[in-house]
Amino acid sequence: MNDWTSGYVADLDYTHDFFRELAPSHLAFCAVSQGKKHGLNRSKLTYCELGCGQGVSANLLAAANPHIEFHAMDFNPAHMVGARALAEEAQLDNMHFHEQSFEDFANAPGLPETFDVIALHGVYSWVSKENQQHILDFLSKRLKSGGMVYISYNTQPGWAAAVPLRRILVDRTAQGSGPLAERISDAIQHLEQLDQAGAGYISSNPSLSAWIEKIKNMSPNYLAHEYLNRDWTPFHFADVASDMSQAKLSFMASTDPMDHLDDVSFSAEQLALLNAETDPVRRQGLRDLLLNEQFRTDLFIRGELPHTARGAIGAWFETTLALSRRYGGGRLTFKGRQGDLPLQPEQYAPVLTALQDGPQTVRNLLDQGAFGQNTWEAITRILTVLIGAGHITPCLPQEGLEERAAHCRAFNTAVCKRAEDSETLRFLASPVTGGGIEMDRFEQLFLLAHSEGLETPNEWAELAWQILAPQGYRLHADGRILETPEENLAVLRVRANTFAAQRLPLCESLGLTLEPPMPNPEAQPHSQAVA
Repeated sequence: MNDWTSGYVADLDYTHDFFRELAPSHLAFCAVSQGKKHGLNRSKLTYCELGCGQGVSANLLAAANPHIEFHAMDFNPAHMVGARALAEEAQLDNMHFHEQSFEDFANAPGLPETFDVIALHGVYSWVSKENQQHILDFLSKRLKSGGMVYISYNTQPGWAAAVPLRRILVDRTAQGSGPLAERISDAIQHLEQLDQAGAGYISSNPSLSAWIEKIKNMSPNYLAHEYLNRDWTPFHFADVASDMSQAKLSFMASTDPMDHLDDVSFSAEQLALLNAETDPVRRQGLRDLLLNEQFRTDLFIRGELPHTARGAIGAWFETTLALSRRYGGGRLTFKGRQGDLPLQPEQYAPVLTALQDGPQTVRNLLDQGAFGQNTWEAITRILTVLIGAGHITPCLPQEGLEERAAHCRAFNTAVCKRAEDSETLRFLASPVTGGGIEMDRFEQLFLLAHSEGLETPNEWAELAWQILAPQGYRLHADGRILETPEENLAVLRVRANTFAAQRLPLCESLGLTLEPPMPNPEAQPHSQAVA
C-alpha cells in the first residue's frame, strides 16, 4: 500500500453505482414516515457526500436536484478525475468535487459554512479510527442545526461468524504478487477448499458455506473495497449512536422503509421481546440481534422536531408518489425478512392503478378513492410497504420540474452516449423523483436511438447492434454465446420491443428523456456512420 491510501484499497477502482438512500426525496420520506420534520422542502439546500467513490450518485443527484448545491470528496485521484469528467459532460454547475483526505477536507476552500445533509455510504466501517474521528469532527463543524446525516455501515452481530474468514481472505490475498483481481480469486478458491475439507469452524457455522458461494460471483472491484481494506469494523448500533452523539446527532430512522414496520420483520414472540425494550438505543441493538443484521442504513438528525398529529398527516398529504416499476395487474408480493409475503390486491392494486396516470400526491389519491375504506394507519402502511418493496417511489414537488428536467436531459444524454462504448454507468436521473432509475446498456442504447428519431423498436435494435458488433460484443441466450449477427439481432429486437411496451412508458412518466441530437448537415446519419 502507498502511504496516501491510509490502508484503503486503491489498486482497483470502486464500482459505479447509485444508492436510492442518498436521494433527498427518499430521506424526506423517511422523516415523514416517522412523524418528523426534515427541512428538505426548502428552495436552497446544501448537500455533502463524504467518500463519494466514483461520484456517480453525487452527479446523478446534482442533475436531478439543481436547487441543491452539492459537494463531494474522495481521496482517490482516479475517482475524482472520472467524477469531474462526467459532471462536465452533463454541464452540472451545482456539483463540486474535492480530492481530499478526511483530515484536510474540513478546511477545503470553497465549502459552504454548513450543510443541510451530509452522507456517508459504505465509508464508516472501512476507514481507520483516526479517520472516523476526522469524520465526526467534520459533522460537528459543518452540519447545520436541524441537518441530517445518512450513514451506512457493517453491523454486529451479523458479521460475527464471517470475521475469521475475512481475515483469511485478506491474508491469502496479501501473499501473492500478481494482479489483485487474480489474488482475490485465488483466496476465494482457498476458502472453498477449506469448506470442502470440512473445516470445523465452517461446519459449525453453516451460513459461511453460502457466504463463500456468494462472494464467488461478485466482482473483484467490489470485493477489494468491501473486504480488503486494512481497517474493517462491523459496529454495534450503540457504538455508532455514541459516535454520532459527539456531533449532537440522534437517531431518527432506518432508510429502509420496511424497517419502519416491525410486524413485517418479526414473529409475534420476537415483537413482544422488542416492545418490552423502551430505551431507543438498546431497542435498535436488540433488533439487530433478532435479525442477525449485517448492514444498516441509518438517518441521524441534529436537533429533532416532531410534527404535531395534524402536521404529520399534512406532511403525508403533500408527499408525491410515482410508480417505479411497471404495474400490469395480477399477484403482488414483496420480499420481507421472513421470505416472500403476498399483498392483498384489494388494498394495494387501486393505488398502483391510480399511479399509472402519472405521479400523484397522497391527497390526490385519497380524493380519487384509491384507499377505499382503509383507516389512516392502514393507508400509511400500504404506502410504506409499496415504497419499501420498490413498487412506488417518493417524488419531488411539481414546482421546479421544468428546470430539473433540463438538467436531467443533459446528464442522461451524457450517460447514454457513454453506453456506446461501455456498460459501466447503469443509472439515469429522474426530474420527477429526484433520484435514479436503473437502465442497462441495451435500454440506454434504445433510448438513444429513440431520441435520434428512430421510430420502431426494430430500428432501435439495429442501431444498438451496429454499435455493439464492431466491438466484438456478443449476447447470451439459453446458456450460450450468440455468434451470428442474425441471432444477436433477433434477441436485441425482442428486448427492444419489450422495452417499448414495458419500460419506455415508465421512462416517459419519470422524465427520463435525452437531448435531441444537434443538427449537422455534413454528418452522416448515426445508423450509417457506425455501420
